[in-house]
Parts: sequence; structure tokens; C-alpha cells
Amino acid sequence: MISKQDQRLLLHLRQNARCSVSDLARALDLSRSTVQNRIAKLEASGVIRGYSVELGGEYTATQVEAHVSIKVFQKLTARTNAALEQISQVSQLYSVSGEYDLIAIVQAQSLEELSAVLDEIGNLEGVERTNSAVVLETRFRR
Repeated sequence: MISKQDQRLLLHLRQNARCSVSDLARALDLSRSTVQNRIAKLEASGVIRGYSVELGGEYTATQVEAHVSIKVFQKLTARTNAALEQISQVSQLYSVSGEYDLIAIVQAQSLEELSAVLDEIGNLEGVERTNSAVVLETRFRR
């Protein structure tokens, strides 16, 4: 379990992982050393595994994203997962319950590229069928 203060700290870091410790301390009404110690403990315990880049500006304005539900032949699941990992436009892959086995988050530079990637996924050995939903607008992301 993590404390409410740690949850608030994580929320701020998810909104801006490059926020300075001083700015975090002010926002959380904590001392700078307390925030530094909390971050160090969260990193050491594995709660914070790393920091990443959030793309923005003109680059993301041209990106299209789709959530692709994938039904896999069970004996080929490992092979299919490995093949999906090699497709650079697949940014995330989730194993899920229900009719489909996987959900892949696909990000492409154009609808044409997205269409080609969806065809590539559908043609992978082990993929029985897919169902895609193109993201029209992102309301918020944490």
C-alpha cells in the first residue's frame, strides 16, 4: 500500500515526469527532501519503474491510434505475442478476458499506415480474427 501523499505525488509525476522536486514539493505542500525521499522509495520498491517521453505538438496531431481486439489460436499465443512485439507501431499489448484474447494499441502516422499495420496484424500466424476501433479524440491521458 502507498500513502495518499504518494498517490498525489504519482499523479503529479504522471502529468509531468520532468517536474522538478522543488515544484513537486510546493504542489504537495511538503519539503523538498521529503519529496526526494518519497520518490527514491517509490523507485526502490518498484512502484516507479522508469520515466518516459510523452509525444506532443505537431507529431501527435498527425498520429492516428486504434485499439485492436485480437482473437488468437491458443497454441500459437506465444508466437503471436512475439510477432506483435516486433511491430513498432504496436505501443502496448494487453491480455484480456472475454471474446478476444488481446488488445493492441496501435499508433501510426497516417490512416494508410494504420490500415497496413492492421492488415499485417490480421495476417500474423496465430491470429484468428481482429476487431479495430480507431480513436477519434483523447479526452485525457495520465
